[in-house]
Amino acid sequence: MKITQSPSPGEVLKRLRKHYPKPRTALTWQTPWELLVATILSAQCTDVQVNKVTPELFSRWPDPESLSKADPKQVQEVIRPAGFFRTKTRHIIHSAGIIAARFQGRVPADMEELLSLPGVARKTANIVIYGAYGINAGVAVDTHVKRISRRLGFTRSNDPEKIEKDLMTQFPQNEWGDLNHMLVLLGREVCRARHPLCAKCPLYEICPKHISI
Repeated sequence: MKITQSPSPGEVLKRLRKHYPKPRTALTWQTPWELLVATILSAQCTDVQVNKVTPELFSRWPDPESLSKADPKQVQEVIRPAGFFRTKTRHIIHSAGIIAARFQGRVPADMEELLSLPGVARKTANIVIYGAYGINAGVAVDTHVKRISRRLGFTRSNDPEKIEKDLMTQFPQNEWGDLNHMLVLLGREVCRARHPLCAKCPLYEICPKHISI
């Protein structure tokens, strides 16, 4: 009987750190507010495409207060290339209003407060809290993190929140934020959903796909 064994989290981190010494999001942002908006827009959209629409968006409406008063139709036209532009427009305008009124214009660094904003789930909240404030509150789980975590045997779940909990119990808290970035980079460049480039993977020698006990 073939039994696969998941690799040591420490060894995974060591190899990923060597391969990606300075991991970071591909989204372009300058302030916590810009990171929040860009992350909301990135749902079902590439970071490259988001980076094409945010310069005009942030130029016309640079802060929560100004965006909260924006004409939705004008915002829709700007972010249309990012997809789902009507829903995303509602989310960012509504979130802008809440941040301007409830949080004095400052994007909160608290998980529960971020989750109270429209269009913000744990993935987005984790990215903002770590990216903007350097706080490791959890592990952001997107399609790449999900796929690689399952391939490596760190989880058997398909549910993002369960996957996050599984990763949080196996990896040290001070690595959670960068773990997301490194797995996302690995998923985009090497460990693809189809036709993964296994021979180029820094985890090839310890991946359960290639070893068994």
